[in-house]
Amino acid sequence: MRAEAQGHVDKINAALALLRRFLDWDKALRRLDELNARVEDPTLWDDPRAAQEVMRERRRLDEAIGATRAIESEMADTVELIELADMEGDEALGDDGVASLAELAARAEQDKIKALLAGEADANDTFIEIHAGAGGTESQDWAEMLQRMYARWAEKKGYKVEVLEYQAGEQAGIKSATLLVKGENAYGYAKTESGVHRLVRISPYDSSARRHTSFSSVWVYPVIDDNIDIDINEGDLKIDTYRASGAGGQHVNTTDSAVRITHMPTGIVVASQNDRSQHKNRATAMGMLRARLYEAELAKREAAASGEYQAKTEIGWGHQIRSYVLQPYQMVKDLRTGVTSTAPDDVLDGALDPYMAAALSQRVTGEKVEVEDVD
Repeated sequence: MRAEAQGHVDKINAALALLRRFLDWDKALRRLDELNARVEDPTLWDDPRAAQEVMRERRRLDEAIGATRAIESEMADTVELIELADMEGDEALGDDGVASLAELAARAEQDKIKALLAGEADANDTFIEIHAGAGGTESQDWAEMLQRMYARWAEKKGYKVEVLEYQAGEQAGIKSATLLVKGENAYGYAKTESGVHRLVRISPYDSSARRHTSFSSVWVYPVIDDNIDIDINEGDLKIDTYRASGAGGQHVNTTDSAVRITHMPTGIVVASQNDRSQHKNRATAMGMLRARLYEAELAKREAAASGEYQAKTEIGWGHQIRSYVLQPYQMVKDLRTGVTSTAPDDVLDGALDPYMAAALSQRVTGEKVEVEDVD
């Protein structure tokens, strides 16, 4: 077979192998049979909520299994077509077959990621919190760059973005910001972005044009609905009100309508200033707190399942998940997966899907993915 065609086949097979591993193929087939039998049971809808869960699980499994089988079948047919074209010396037909394999490889990658988004809250909207680390203006400018990066990523995915909280920096940038990203699987895609992000560049704020290293943290957690029961004791809360602030006069109120809630037992802090009503901001902040507590419980379950736990740490050296180097060379490297890009401008403009895909895959395989360049 042509080398180019074989490369596409290898990529397809790798994606299918991960899909089968993630689904636990034989177990998934048995489970789908069980769910199909339950759907035929006329008493299923006696409990509408349970029935909806059954239908969601059935749809997810059916789509993942069907997509895997379809790709396997199309790959076999296309490979046979290419081999036949090569035997008959039909260059055009062979080229068409290789092009079809390339499209199939891209589809297999998309189906793989879609199947990996099967966590308890993966389909939900998400909150993305960004906090500047130590370093004053440098880190605050970097935090604002990250805010823009995630907003651009969300827009490229067709998601809607709202700024719920914004604390302007002292001279430039931001001290913190919280984005609400609305769209299907927003949390599932973004959840692996939690951690410390490191920037290396020649500082635009340094008159001597020296190289600076800055840190900012990102925290991602899902929006949850009222069906999920999270017990919060009002006595455990410290609630502060303050005047909203924003860049260039944006989001600025003349009353203390912004709300900050601190959950004393865990130290979790959330804030909202998106609305001019203190009552509405408090309701939003309480929703964020419930979501943060829920996400913490999800993290504990995942840690228990994997046998390890990595607590949230201070914003600085040794705790970063990704490095963005703008000078003396240009590179963005994820320190968990090894995924690397030599086009940081593209990454900072929202080209995050390769990083998210690799991190999701790593959660299944437990193996580091070495990719030299995603450009």
